[in-house]
Amino acid sequence: MADHRPCTARNETPLERADRNFGELLQELRVTQTGVQILFAFLLTLAFTQRFPSLDTFQRATYVTTLLFAVLAAALFTAPAALHRSLFQRGAKARIVQVSSRLATVGMGVLVLAFTGSVLLVVDVTTDRAGGVAAGAATLLVCLGLWGLLPRLVLRAGRAEEHRVAQAQSHPAPRPTEREVIRPRATVRPGASPREPSPRLRRPGMHPTAELMSSRALAAPRR
Repeated sequence: MADHRPCTARNETPLERADRNFGELLQELRVTQTGVQILFAFLLTLAFTQRFPSLDTFQRATYVTTLLFAVLAAALFTAPAALHRSLFQRGAKARIVQVSSRLATVGMGVLVLAFTGSVLLVVDVTTDRAGGVAAGAATLLVCLGLWGLLPRLVLRAGRAEEHRVAQAQSHPAPRPTEREVIRPRATVRPGASPREPSPRLRRPGMHPTAELMSSRALAAPRR
């Protein structure tokens, strides 16, 4: 019964979570398998071209190594489907997802090497050895940056944003204090000097306007 309790913020059971993760993994593999299939087909047809016999030893070694990397990457990317078919309806969905994720990660690393070898071979044949090595190194750096470094930077930025939000929630901004009461200033007629109210007419808590009116009443001439 413990396997049917909600385990994530999506309010899903472990089995539902495994199904969702496996579906997302298959979507990722479909994208990568397209690139592997195109690369593998290109390498297979390259051996039957007219210029292939003119390749030197280094170029032939690069070709064979790249072809093996492409085959290994294709095998790693198709292994999750074979694993799922072999363990279908045996209650091992969570284990299948875990192993398939590791296979896909290794396959991405092998695919980087296959891309690097392909670019190295093509540029070496079309230009020269130095250009091929430079192009292969640039391909390797780009793949490592986009596939390895970029996810780490995104994860670090997300954690920093969550940390700032947590700090803002734990230390809320102070509430504004009581507003200062702006007392109206007494108007003084032109040419008249303001008079202070008599101390004996001042009462605790008396408003300044009332004090001023009292002082004017005393200063007025009696008839």
